[in-house]
Amino acid sequence: MKTIFIVDDSDTNLSMAESALDDHYRVMTMPSASTMFRLLNKVSPDLILLDIEMPEMDGFEALSILKSREKWSDIPVMFLTGRTDEEVEVRGFEMGAIDFVTKPFSGPVLLNRIKTHLDIDEIIRERTAQLHRLQNSIVSVLADMVENRDKGTGGHIERTSIYIKILISGMKDRGIYVNEIRDWDVEKIVSSARMHDLGKISITDIIVNKPDRLTDAEYEVMKTHAQEGERIIDEIIARTGEGEFLRNARLFAGCHHERWDGKGYPHGLKGEEIPLQGRIMAIADVYDALVSDRPYKKPFAHEDAVKTIMENAGTQYDPRIAQVFYEVRDLFKAVKAGD
Repeated sequence: MKTIFIVDDSDTNLSMAESALDDHYRVMTMPSASTMFRLLNKVSPDLILLDIEMPEMDGFEALSILKSREKWSDIPVMFLTGRTDEEVEVRGFEMGAIDFVTKPFSGPVLLNRIKTHLDIDEIIRERTAQLHRLQNSIVSVLADMVENRDKGTGGHIERTSIYIKILISGMKDRGIYVNEIRDWDVEKIVSSARMHDLGKISITDIIVNKPDRLTDAEYEVMKTHAQEGERIIDEIIARTGEGEFLRNARLFAGCHHERWDGKGYPHGLKGEEIPLQGRIMAIADVYDALVSDRPYKKPFAHEDAVKTIMENAGTQYDPRIAQVFYEVRDLFKAVKAGD
């Protein structure tokens, strides 16, 4: 059963709306926007029926907060109002409200308006889910293309995706960069991370699959894969429109070889100038490279890889994320052991 929040400082309006809807939906009433926000941290409604004129925080301010938070921004909001002037409606629609219900309202009219919007929303969500499935399929094909060309890195993309998830979970548990990651859709983030080496498509097989260490000149060519990844994703964005998934993919592709001390590439970013996605991937990417067999080197033992990364915390790696890595290092070891 779908859940409806009704937010109004009038007990009469709450009672009338609840009576009209409770045979069809799970209805939760609340007298203020502040109460709504507390409950939103526990319950995700399918629609919010929101009064405009309330003390402390009015409906416009509440809607602005809802739309500014990624985890709430897609919740449909209908305004309840006793005002009928055009200025109010224009402002509401511009802010993202889906409809207005004028008070005093008719119960059957309110029910039908909500049913109509939820039916439309259900269709949109299904189409969005189909788009996400298509998107993930395309990402998988691109990731497989990169992996199949790079004969020496079998399973690298899958493993680094798991490491990313472990690190983000560890950061959340420890309150590290919590404001930055609070609203992240972790599944989307992890999926977009699979494109971090996309730029290798542009690098010749002679270099990508060279069985020996690269010369300095060859290494300079290999380094261009970060900027090439950005370029390719920029082209996709230009053709399809920018979205959260592609923005994250671009940051993973372009920034995973930046260094905390500013000596990385391609942009020479330093410290927190480096997008968080790049700082997280830097550790996941290097750990996997260290513990994996390569034509030009034997794999490091897990303990030696951990030591190497921790010795470079604060120079190559964000020290706070490196500490999280150290504390979840056994989970990394388990992933590699189970590969």
